[in-house]
Amino acid sequence: MPDFAAAVSTAFTLSDFDFVLPPEQIAQHPTPQRSASRLLDGRGAQPVNRIFRDLPGLLRAGDLLVFNDTRVLKARIFGEKSSGGKLELLIERVLSDHEVVAHMKVSKKPQPGATLHMAGGRHGGGFDAVLLGRYPDEHGPLFRFALHGPAQESAWQLMERHGHLPLPPYIERQQNQAHDPNAAEDTQRYQTVFARAPGAVAAPTAALHFDEEVLANLAAQGIECASVTLHVGAGTFQPVKTENLAEHQMHSEWYEVPLATLAALERCRQRGGRVVAVGTTTVRTLESWARSGQTTGETNIFITPGFEFQVVNLLLTNFHLPKSTLMMLVSAFAGYAPVMGLYHYAMKRNYRFFSYGDAMLLERCAAMPSATTLAHRAP
Repeated sequence: MPDFAAAVSTAFTLSDFDFVLPPEQIAQHPTPQRSASRLLDGRGAQPVNRIFRDLPGLLRAGDLLVFNDTRVLKARIFGEKSSGGKLELLIERVLSDHEVVAHMKVSKKPQPGATLHMAGGRHGGGFDAVLLGRYPDEHGPLFRFALHGPAQESAWQLMERHGHLPLPPYIERQQNQAHDPNAAEDTQRYQTVFARAPGAVAAPTAALHFDEEVLANLAAQGIECASVTLHVGAGTFQPVKTENLAEHQMHSEWYEVPLATLAALERCRQRGGRVVAVGTTTVRTLESWARSGQTTGETNIFITPGFEFQVVNLLLTNFHLPKSTLMMLVSAFAGYAPVMGLYHYAMKRNYRFFSYGDAMLLERCAAMPSATTLAHRAP
C-alpha cells in the first residue's frame, strides 16, 4: 500500500480546523426529497444559495461527474457475552464467507476464543461470533471474528438478516437500541440511488442528494457520469487528536477505479471537460490512483493544505465535522480561508450539517496554500 504520509502539510495544526456548530444544525433526518436539500455554491467571490436540483445547470456539457458506488452494509449488530453482558459489533470488513473484522463496543473486552451471542445467538435465531484475536496485528484496534449461523449463512447474509445500518454517532436517535422506529426511512435514505458494491459502514453522503430526476437532467445537459468504489470505514468519523497533523495515523480503505472510468476520464481530458468529484471519498480514490498508478488496492491518503491535486477540478461535498480529516481535505481543495468563510456563512444561514445535511459546490483553488496563508484566515 502506498504511504502518503509525506504529503501532510506542516503549515497547519489541528486547531486550525476547529469550529463551534450549534447542535440544532446537525441534521437528524433527511429532507423529504433527496434533491430538495440546499446547495451552497462556493465557486465565486461571493457564496450563492441554491437548491440541489439546480446542479445540472451549474455544470457544463462535457464535464464528467464521478460517483462512489459503494453500498452501506447492515454492519451494526447487537448481542451479548456468555455472562449476559451487552455488546455491539460494527463489522468493518468481510475477510471471507465466515470471517470478519469489527469494532467491538463492550464494557469489558472478552479474551480470544470467547463466543459472543449475536442477535439472540446461534440457538436463538441469530448467530455466534468467536473472537479470534485483534486486527491487523496483536495490537490492532479492530477484532477478528469467525461467524457461525444455524444454516451456515455467509457473513453477508447474516448482516442482511440481523444487522442495522450504522448511522453516524452524531445522529442521536436510537443510537443504543436494537429497535429503531426510523429504520425503514434510513434503509432507503442512508443509501445512494446508485449504490452497487457492498462494503461500506458509512454512506458517501454528498451522493445522497441525487435522485433520478437530477440524473436525467445531467444526461440531458451532456454531462457524463462514471463511478469508482471506495468502501468507507468507520474511521471517517474519527476526529484527529494530534495537534501536529503529521503524527495522525490515517485509516486505510479499499478502493477501485474501473477501466470504464479510466476511459471516461481520458475522454473528459480530450474534450476539455472538468472532473467533478461527488464527495471526498471520490477525491481520495481518484487522487490515490493518480499518485500510485494502482487502479485497486488500499489507500491511507491524507490530504491537507498544500496537497497537489492531479485529477479533480470541482468538488460536491457535504459539511464536515470539526477537526476531521475531511475538513482538511476540502480546505486543501478550495483554500483554507475560503472554506472557513463558507462554513461561517452556512452556520449563520442555518444550513444543515453532516450526513443528512446540505451540500456545497467547490472549485479547486489555483494557488497552493503555504505558511503565509495563516496570516489571512477567516475569523
